[in-house]
Amino acid sequence: MNRPLNPRLTLLTASGVCSLIVLDTNIVAVALPSIARDLGADFVDIEWVVSAYMLAFAALLLPAGSLADRFGRKRTLLCGLGLFILASLGCGAAPNALVLDIARALKGVGAALLLTSALATIGHTFHDEMERAKAWAFWGGCMGLAMTAAPTVGGLLTEYLGWRWIFYFNLPVGALLLWSVLRNVEESRDTRAARLDPWGSLAFSASLLCLIWGLIDANRIGWSHPVTVIRLLAGLVLLGLFVLVERMQQRPMVDLQLFRHPRFIGALLGMFAYAGCAQVMMTLLPFYLQNGLGFSAIASGLGMLPFALTMLVCPRIGARLAGHYPPATLMAAGLTLVGSGNLLSAWAVHAGGYLNFALAIAVTGAGAGLLNGDTQKNIMACVPRERTGMASGMSTTMRFSAIMLAIGVFGAVLGNQTRQLLQDSLSQVPGPWLAKAPGIASRVVAGDMQGALANLPDSARALLEPLALQAFVGGFTRVLAVAGCLALLGALCVGRLMRNPLPQAQGVALKSS
Repeated sequence: MNRPLNPRLTLLTASGVCSLIVLDTNIVAVALPSIARDLGADFVDIEWVVSAYMLAFAALLLPAGSLADRFGRKRTLLCGLGLFILASLGCGAAPNALVLDIARALKGVGAALLLTSALATIGHTFHDEMERAKAWAFWGGCMGLAMTAAPTVGGLLTEYLGWRWIFYFNLPVGALLLWSVLRNVEESRDTRAARLDPWGSLAFSASLLCLIWGLIDANRIGWSHPVTVIRLLAGLVLLGLFVLVERMQQRPMVDLQLFRHPRFIGALLGMFAYAGCAQVMMTLLPFYLQNGLGFSAIASGLGMLPFALTMLVCPRIGARLAGHYPPATLMAAGLTLVGSGNLLSAWAVHAGGYLNFALAIAVTGAGAGLLNGDTQKNIMACVPRERTGMASGMSTTMRFSAIMLAIGVFGAVLGNQTRQLLQDSLSQVPGPWLAKAPGIASRVVAGDMQGALANLPDSARALLEPLALQAFVGGFTRVLAVAGCLALLGALCVGRLMRNPLPQAQGVALKSS
């Protein structure tokens, strides 16, 4: 006879799987400058280290959910963990940036399989409304703890063992989770699961690939280059093709009818703005701490704590405020805090020093904490209960697509602004240094100041290093200012759109605006 499974151990296992994904997603940021120095990578290569993972993750979340429902959540968990572990081994052993990017993409595939099947396992295990609420609260706490710990863990591993160990770390943890899945998770399926939608999945994946490829490579070949224009246009055309494919489906991955309702659009826009202006800062801010302030990897991880701690604490405040204020007000308030925090960070970067910067990113983290739970809840409120799986997939896909596209956009702003400022400075300096500005800027932005100036004589290094650092700080200031303005614009739009009534009574109790 099969032994009865303990639901608490099932919840612990599924939450552990999701925590591993969150930890791995955020742990890499602190190590990126070290990776650039060790592999001789420029900023475009470093952007792909993050974006290859995000691209595969975001593009495959919706079809991965269908696979888990059709072929079994436990089986998908085991396959996802196996792929995740093997890809982590490939990342740690990567001899160059290209191999690292390929391994990171495979890791994103494994992460998509893991996240969707783990969430479905929790939903299948807990049926009672009270028990389910407690289960999701425990899951949310694990996610917050993993997100808070990621920068510090990444800094410790990078500083004392080397950047490759942020990937090797997944091997023993993944093996433990494999054993726990085998022992504590029962197989489950959805016999009414919708059939796979390969053409829709292919169109969406190709659209994201073309868009992010165009955004990232524009730093290398230029925005006016025909290849850049073709890639961006192809991304938009493929996105339109995805919409056409979904309109032809009887049970589409994305129910396009929902986009007729302003409140649903507002909830999705809120998720997009939150991920693209707040969550992405977990990846971008360590660049300033290491490149701009000269922090070590471990100091950079610890330097992110003001952001992480307020992001961990503020969801509880948001839960209490939800009983007194409508969702539109809370969403707008969260995005306003994010926008204000990014603008304060831009001022702090320009002024210099860590204390002002720490206070500013704490404001951004507070806004992110208010939004973290509300964004998902407000999207789910607009969808019929029988389609909550589709809504969850859309929400998570929107989150990671926004992070990936924001990295492309902000990376383009950072690279272009840094190069332009450095060129302006070098135009006033005698010598043949102006022609070297693009190459120097790209390596400096990636965190490899030593490599950027390696082939220059000592006298030139002493002259160019402060100019390169000044250009980077100016570029980062512009990035934070753009992110702040976009978040404030998002707050205005979301606040207006979400004041509309729900599409229909969906059976989800939300305070009406």
